[in-house]
Amino acid sequence: MSDLMRELSIPASVDFMAISSYGAATNSSGEVRLLKDLDDSIEGKDVLVVEDIIDSGRTLKFLLESLRVRNPRSLKVCVLLDKPSRRAVDLAVDYVGFHIPEVFVVGYGLDLAGRFRNLPYIGVVDSVEE
Repeated sequence: MSDLMRELSIPASVDFMAISSYGAATNSSGEVRLLKDLDDSIEGKDVLVVEDIIDSGRTLKFLLESLRVRNPRSLKVCVLLDKPSRRAVDLAVDYVGFHIPEVFVVGYGLDLAGRFRNLPYIGVVDSVEE
């Protein structure tokens, strides 16, 4: 997010939501939970949702449905990593950094049960130790 913000030449503000469907697993539970909501209203604003990764799309669909009822002027999606082969719902993604295969990735903000988020690169998890 910070790398993207440094590249914008227009006035922009940032707010955060926390949503999870993974918990401590490497596979989505299918149950989407809102952990933290926005602090500010988005009514009448142009909103760009910045996602780290899209897998099944269920989490992003839940998020977009939650945001649409708040009446933004526009709502677009930007994602760093997209796994189109895993898509379980129909979604329109406006901006995609990279399409990736069906692997579990960590680093550069992506985590596995709270670990590896601080890696300065994106890596593939081969196996998970319990």
